[in-house]
Amino acid sequence: MPAGSSETPDVQHDVPYGTIGGHSLLLDVYLPAEHSDLRPAVVLIHGGGWTSFDKSTMVGMGKFLARSGFVAFSVDYRLFHDNENLWPAQLDDVQRAVRWIRANAAKYRVDAEHIGAFGHSAGAQLAALLGMEETRDNSDPGLAKYSSRVQAVVDVSGPSDFTVHRDADGDAFLSSFFGGDYAHAEKAWQDASPVFHVAKKVSPFLIVHGTKDSDVPIAQAQELVDKLKQAGASVNFVTVEDVHTFQTPEVKRQLALDTRDFFMQYLSR
Repeated sequence: MPAGSSETPDVQHDVPYGTIGGHSLLLDVYLPAEHSDLRPAVVLIHGGGWTSFDKSTMVGMGKFLARSGFVAFSVDYRLFHDNENLWPAQLDDVQRAVRWIRANAAKYRVDAEHIGAFGHSAGAQLAALLGMEETRDNSDPGLAKYSSRVQAVVDVSGPSDFTVHRDADGDAFLSSFFGGDYAHAEKAWQDASPVFHVAKKVSPFLIVHGTKDSDVPIAQAQELVDKLKQAGASVNFVTVEDVHTFQTPEVKRQLALDTRDFFMQYLSR
């Protein structure tokens, strides 16, 4: 990860942003060392197929963005296991996180009108929806007045359309995750697919995808790019010679720099 400021960010671990079923939803906060003025914020959303990994996978990006002047929030969300936490629990959680950040903007010196989302893989699908849709579940009165929409999205290796490029194994998992197969739960499959939410009013996107990605076909990224362009939305598409989880130091460095520059362009006042 390339260096920003030489100052070490202040990191606050395991901050609760909500409670579901008696279990706390947690996030980590990465704060710039010099933090007197209001700063734009970025929500970092990990991948893992909605079933694994956690916020710790975003340590490098969190520290880099904090050194670059952003307040970064790496979030955990409910994972799908044994038919528990079916979709859209994950979307509800990351939307709650954005609203919680806005509710606590003064505490963290965040500019609540300038929040972005960065996600990898499953996290990129969630980040994309944060830039497209308003709050799905508005039942929490304490957060009701806060928007969950972000102002810019970085989508890395993300799936965008669950209705295409299908196979037997993937269909079996998604049928469990979405609460029914495509024939019986078509709306859930489409609602989870960012391409079905594209409109001119969506937030600006930076989409980064590897040409050697064997987990999420690059055609998924191209479909989303094409839909965004057709709608007149702002989108920048970067392809890299790498696999699903970028391996080469050069590609990782370029991703960090492109992410920083994109958020500076769209989130800085």
